[in-house]
Amino acid sequence: MLSRYISSILFRSCQKSSHIIRSYSAVPLAFNKYQKDDNTDKSLIVLHGLFGSKSNWNSLCKAFAQKTNPKRKIFAIDARNHGETEHTQNHNYELMAEDIREFIEENELAKASVLGHSMGGRAVMYLALKYPYLIEKLIVVDISPVGRIGTTQSNIPLFIHAMQSLKIDSQNTIQQARALADKKLSEIISEKSLRDFLITNLIRDETGNFTWRINLETLDRCFLTGVAQFPSTEGMHFDGPTLFIGGSKSDYLKPADKPAIEKLFPKSSIEFLDAGHWVHAEKSEEFLNLVINFLNK
Repeated sequence: MLSRYISSILFRSCQKSSHIIRSYSAVPLAFNKYQKDDNTDKSLIVLHGLFGSKSNWNSLCKAFAQKTNPKRKIFAIDARNHGETEHTQNHNYELMAEDIREFIEENELAKASVLGHSMGGRAVMYLALKYPYLIEKLIVVDISPVGRIGTTQSNIPLFIHAMQSLKIDSQNTIQQARALADKKLSEIISEKSLRDFLITNLIRDETGNFTWRINLETLDRCFLTGVAQFPSTEGMHFDGPTLFIGGSKSDYLKPADKPAIEKLFPKSSIEFLDAGHWVHAEKSEEFLNLVINFLNK
């Protein structure tokens, strides 16, 4: 069943969809700002992973703002097709990098440091490789530039399909709706914490009906070509300080990836914490210390 579904996605690829407005241009990114001191020329931009949003990083961003020295402007951003940023026809790392480049330029940031988790990690990697002059330091959380589809990633198309199939009566409260969604998704997803994470995207639209805040149609169409695979990096490299932080129980970043990482990021180091893919949530204090020590060097 899974192989047939993935094959159908590969066949559809990431083609245009006529009923969505945006196509290939950069989009303005919704953001939260955590550092009020506009006099500093230091900044950190944080980008969530697939199905996430800027709000996932609220607590850590507050800690970054408090503990960085010198102080930094801290921005948590919503990627295209996620959170409060608009939906588009297309989704890939080249486009996400352009979105962040435009965000940096519009906010008149000097060389910015960037941190990204999973999908967000690949987006900031590609940004640093394509526009190294914009980036001071790079932090990549539990993802590799090596193109592989691990166990969890191979199930993502099924997760999307299950979310798309949900129909919830608008007469339910949001709590009832999320309980119904959890029950339905449990048929596909056994991990409660993952279901809870996905269900944070269930909202009411302007008409009062329940919908998903993420653009499932585009993510479904573009997952294998735009998210699961990293773009070509031939001739590219980023020579700035780079930190990879992985979860030792995750299959998204592996010690064997080190040679490929060092080819693209020669000044990189890799740290593993005893955690899964959501290493920043499972080991938040240890994660925070690694990030702050790296930024404050």
